[in-house]
Order: sequence, then C-alpha cells, then structure tokens
Amino acid sequence: MQYSDLPSPCYVVDEVLVEQNLKILKGVMDRTGAKILLAQKAFSMYAVYPLIGKYLSGATASGLYEARLGFEEMQQPLGKEGKACENHVFSPAYRTEEFDELLHYADHIVFNSFSQVDKFATKALACGKTTGLRINPQCSTQKGPAIYDPCAPGSRLGVDIDTFQKEYQSRKHLISGLHFHTLCEQDADDLERTLDAVENKFGKWLKDFSWINFGGGHHITRPGYDMERLERCICRIQEKYGLMVYLEPGEAVALNAGYLVSTILEIKKSDGDIAILDTSAACHMPDVLEMPYRPTVRDSGGAGESSYHYRLAGPTCLAGDIIGDYSFSHPINEGDKLVFEDMAIYSMVKNNTFNGIPLPAIVLKTKEGEYKILKQFGYGDFKSRL
Repeated sequence: MQYSDLPSPCYVVDEVLVEQNLKILKGVMDRTGAKILLAQKAFSMYAVYPLIGKYLSGATASGLYEARLGFEEMQQPLGKEGKACENHVFSPAYRTEEFDELLHYADHIVFNSFSQVDKFATKALACGKTTGLRINPQCSTQKGPAIYDPCAPGSRLGVDIDTFQKEYQSRKHLISGLHFHTLCEQDADDLERTLDAVENKFGKWLKDFSWINFGGGHHITRPGYDMERLERCICRIQEKYGLMVYLEPGEAVALNAGYLVSTILEIKKSDGDIAILDTSAACHMPDVLEMPYRPTVRDSGGAGESSYHYRLAGPTCLAGDIIGDYSFSHPINEGDKLVFEDMAIYSMVKNNTFNGIPLPAIVLKTKEGEYKILKQFGYGDFKSRL
C-alpha cells in the first residue's frame, strides 16, 4: 500500500521511529543497569510489542486488561523465545472479583494504600508475586494543569510520609519495593528534585527494599533531554541503597513515532476560514482539549506565520471541537489531506465514538517502508459499545 492509498482518518505508526526510541532507552539500561518498562496507558499498539520487548524489560499496566495484554502479546510470546519480560501493574484500588485473574498475568503488584496491602498482599505473595507500595513524596514539579500532578494537595495517589511512618513497620514483611510517579513530559532536573524529596522523607527505610520504581513521565527520547542527569540519578540510588531501579515511560517509547492522517471535508467561511475535518479533537486526539495543547501539522505554521490562515476543527456537535489555528503557504481545499504529528501516544488508547464518529484506522509503516493496515473500524464497533 502506498501513502496515497491510506484510509482517512488513520493513525500511522512508523516501526523505524519506534525502534530509534527503543535504542535510546536500551542505551540507558545498558549504561546503568536499570530496567525500563513500557507504560501501556500511553501506547498499547500491541503489533509492535514483540519489537518493544526485545529492547525493554517488559510492560506495566493500570489494571486487569492492560496486564492481560502485556502478558499475552509481550511476555508470553517472548518467553517462548527465551527472552525474559516482566509484567507490572499498579491500580489505585483493585477489584476483589478480578484479583485472582490479575495474579495470573502480573509479576509485580503495586498497591496504593496500606489497606490495599492488607487486603491483597498475602495472596499475591503466596502466588510468588513481588509486591510494592506507591508513595507520594509531596513534591510538585508540574508546570501544567493540576489534573496531571499526583502530588497536588488531596491527591488520591500514593502514601504520604505521615501515613507511612504510622503504618509501615507492621507491614514491612509484605512489601519489597517502592513506587512513585510524579512527572509528566518532564526532564531529569525534575526527577532529581523528586528524588531529593524521596530521600529526605523515606530515605531511612530505603535499604529495607530490593527495588524502587521512578514511574513515568520521563521524556527521555525528546531531543535535548538531559540523559547524563537521568543516569546520575539512577546510579546514585542504586549505589547508595543497593536498589534495582525501574522506569516506566509511555510517551518516550513512541514519541514522535506516529501521526494522524486526516481529510478536509469542507472549508467554511465565518469570521475566518474554518477547515472542517474528518478528524475530531474530542474523539481522536482528546489530549488536545484535555491538556490542552496545539498539535503540529505537517507543512504548516502558527497563526499569521504564512499567507493563508485556517482554523482546523472536527465534525462533531461539540462547539469546542477545535484543534487550533494554523497557516499555510498555499490555500488548502476540500479533499486535501493533513497530517497531525506525534499522534501515536495517548490517542488510540483514549479515543472514543462520541456522535457516532468512526474511529481512525490503525496502520503500521514497516521497516521496509510498506503501509500495513492493522485494524479498520465500522458501525459494529460503535454499536457494540452501547
């Protein structure tokens, strides 16, 4: 299949670009001895799990379904080839009726509270699983919306130091590691600040454990990321406390490795020119509205940078289904295709069928340069959810 034959809309993930990211992450592992896991919440395109599993140490999940996906599509197939892959899971609260099944898929179970430890840890340990506890270092480094700050006041994520001091000692035999996750698209300076807070508050207990998980949000594969600082942070904790260090980036695995192809349905004249697309911010790239942010469109500029200005908008009834304002060096017209960059992450995993809008097809661009349609969606996919 040629690029010109691609269905619209569709997500295209480039296998070569994913592998470039994986090589960068593998380099961190090789130089430090840390283990890096795919956070499936950002990128769950399991067609490339065999590739990811060959470079990384496994996957991490947010619940039963992701844990099962990581087990079936990464851990189990690669295990048959002799490659060991770990399967981790963290949830703010586990469902009792799902926990036995979860234990079949996950190796490492991280709990969000001591009450969850009391409820489930003994059973997990009896099944040979590794158990951990999420902590809240209460060190906010977010520069964006509070919705992405796990250390915001009143956070439901992790155990703070006051609770830890009161309840840890009687349960220390049930916990072998600690987990924290406080970053979102951030550099290693914010990780370093967070580690200072972790050591300041929890340092005297760190030698009780065998591992620590630095969570996700590390933009390791972004150009200009401070790799040396990251590796210093990893080595500092390993050498000082004898801990195995885990990281679980999601975005970094597929950052800038995919795009969303869209078609212009109409150019509507209003206060300015509005290009209505077959792609919706609300349905197909919800982080555009949730973060919010303005995605890059290939061969375009910001408002006023070039001669022809357009507002790009989706086809739903939501008045705010607006992607952003863009300019082009030439007029764009009905039927033209536009390409939204960096759409592999937090897109397929978060999209929806609001208004009955069809989901974009999923396409893999192989190492050989071929376009392979992995999945196309139709009316049945919409109806089956209702």
